[in-house]
Amino acid sequence: METRPKGRGQLGRPRGFDAEEALERAMRVFWEQGYEGASLTDLTAAMGITRTSMYAAFGNKEDLFRKALERYAEGPASYVARALREPTARAVATAFLNGSVRATTQPDCPAGCLGVQASLAAGEAGRTTRDALVAWRNEGTEHLRLRLQRAVDEGDLPADADPGALARYLMTVANGIAVQASSGATRDDLQRVADMALGGWPAA
Repeated sequence: METRPKGRGQLGRPRGFDAEEALERAMRVFWEQGYEGASLTDLTAAMGITRTSMYAAFGNKEDLFRKALERYAEGPASYVARALREPTARAVATAFLNGSVRATTQPDCPAGCLGVQASLAAGEAGRTTRDALVAWRNEGTEHLRLRLQRAVDEGDLPADADPGALARYLMTVANGIAVQASSGATRDDLQRVADMALGGWPAA
């Protein structure tokens, strides 16, 4: 009969918790409280694990936040990628702003946008995370710019349209929607804002 050496049994032992579920809960804490507002106690309590388990599975708080932001981009904020695949520039803008309204006013989620909420009131200790969020938002703006530049090239937007300015306009409106949502604005109110913002969209 084969005997297992002492200590070997723990090498393949499962963590004892659902890492995906724990990350989902951490994402919601960051979403609701921001990066600096979310303490390790808040995070581990929501995740249902100890600090030791958190460090082992996700790294430090900054590492955990980056993983939570990735999850947010692939989940609640996935409307951005879907909007970019729309066939016309106007459809892209409409899907982007409508998606922002829906994502920031979900009844079963924190109000607002994690990418905006987490960077508010960030002091020196949160500078790295704040910079990461700036880069994340700028990347989104650049994806919009490239898609709108394609629309100009294809004649879907006027030749004199400025893709960079239009992309920044959409991102600014979306960020404003997120801030208003976190302040209690209703979905209907914010949808009217989105509709008004699209009222002056340039025609081909």
